[in-house]
Amino acid sequence: MDLVLNILLGVVVAATPLAFAAIGELVTEKSGVLNLGVEGMMIVGAVAAFAGTYGSGSYVVGILAGALAGATMAALFGLLTLTLMSNQVATGLALTLFGLGLSALIGQAYSGVSLPQFPRLDIPVLTDIPFVGPLIFGQDALVYLSLALVAGVAWFLTKTRGGLILRAVGENHEAAHGIGYPVIAIRYLATMFGGACAGLGGAYLSLVQTPLWVEKMTAGRGWIALALVVFASWRPLRVLGGAYLFGGIAILQLHSQALGLKIDAQILSMLPYLATIIVLVVISRDRVKMKLNAPSCLGKAFYATS
Repeated sequence: MDLVLNILLGVVVAATPLAFAAIGELVTEKSGVLNLGVEGMMIVGAVAAFAGTYGSGSYVVGILAGALAGATMAALFGLLTLTLMSNQVATGLALTLFGLGLSALIGQAYSGVSLPQFPRLDIPVLTDIPFVGPLIFGQDALVYLSLALVAGVAWFLTKTRGGLILRAVGENHEAAHGIGYPVIAIRYLATMFGGACAGLGGAYLSLVQTPLWVEKMTAGRGWIALALVVFASWRPLRVLGGAYLFGGIAILQLHSQALGLKIDAQILSMLPYLATIIVLVVISRDRVKMKLNAPSCLGKAFYATS
């Protein structure tokens, strides 16, 4: 029973940064913007959160610093692609490379430094319930924030006028502009929201999952988050399910010996990325369904006309 509980707790920890990054990218793509720089925004968010927490002694300051750093990186992406009209794919890849280099430079001052364990929720009586208590009532605040964020995005996109406008911009930006909606402004806001969420995912890595700074600690999670959006067919609740599925695959390598799996460690380390490739290949086979689910203006530049 303890082994199962430990595995499930590990799945939650592994899935939370993916959920943050993927739900942010989903909102960005719903507006018609394709930002491939999720990895770069996550790693900058991770180092900013660590530096903010270490310098101030406050986890709240660190979390806000991570979100702000991710949003700033996204704003830079917006400036290049939405204002200066650079290619979104190339700019996103450049943003990832820039983020990896910038984080390595900033993080040099924090090598070998660690932080105290991030506090977890402790509700008297409820947390003490065997198995269920620690799993449901004993998580850290960022886990609950990720769940609330996914639910909030799902509600916003389907039940509010703002969500309808955002989706309209992503489906047909010319028509949205024609009836008076500020397409560029909406896309800026959606892109910066996605960056802030990616920054929160990075903050989770450096403050909760591994409370120390390690260069390139995102280890490809940004790319997995991008794949999750496609895997979920641009639906928020499916993003959450996909994040926990991929989190379970990632955590499998840590408990393989205890489960009696005689598989080489190198193969187990490949599993999350191998699963990502397999999922994308399977999904891509149905091109008609892909086109129906994806926002029609995804990755297309908008040229405002008077």
